[in-house]
Amino acid sequence: MQNEILFRCSQLGKLMTEPRSKSELLSETTKTYLTEVYIGLKYGRTKEITSKYFEKGIACEEDSITLFSRVTKEMFLKNEDNLRNEWITGTPDIFRGDAILNAEYVPDIKTSWDIFTFFKHKTGTLEKDYYWQIQGYLWLTGAKRGAIAHCLVNTPDHLIEKEKSNFMYKNPEMGYEELEILLEEIERNYKYDDIPIDDRVHIFEIERNDADIDRLKARIEDCRIYINETFNL
Repeated sequence: MQNEILFRCSQLGKLMTEPRSKSELLSETTKTYLTEVYIGLKYGRTKEITSKYFEKGIACEEDSITLFSRVTKEMFLKNEDNLRNEWITGTPDIFRGDAILNAEYVPDIKTSWDIFTFFKHKTGTLEKDYYWQIQGYLWLTGAKRGAIAHCLVNTPDHLIEKEKSNFMYKNPEMGYEELEILLEEIERNYKYDDIPIDDRVHIFEIERNDADIDRLKARIEDCRIYINETFNL
């Protein structure tokens, strides 16, 4: 069982968190995640993460892929194939190449919640978790290049209505006219058709790093040993 444990590409960053002490093999963040992995394997329970950000990401994935295709002037279609090797598993969003296992380029699409979170990513640096996710996809597909593409697309109406409802709930004493103005502002904050499409995509290009992939392999072996020794899996 130990050697059959596969780790999802989207979670590889949790494995690669370094421990505070050099005497420790794994960080506390990694150990916490490995406990969740064990619970899933042993008891069939997974720790669900649901939020408005996650919900928009799922609902708007096709919109973001279309936006990315328009900006890059290259047609990308949603990939549905789940890939795996001896260590990891994952489903890349899209790819360039004649087949997913012969891909040249593997971008991953991230749908921003709003314009403010989009610019936080645009003016920031590549997040560690995203770097390791892409290295996982490059490992699985054999591609030499990947990317993280942050995309700003319109928020679905039902999520905007939730934001309006939450605002009204928190401000029960607000006058009607003032409330109407602020609700219109909320609506505007989640619609972006007036913004040029080139301003609504930010891409972090990532090169395949075989040394880091070797580090992933070694860390996964350590994680498997930890799960086996801790939980007698």
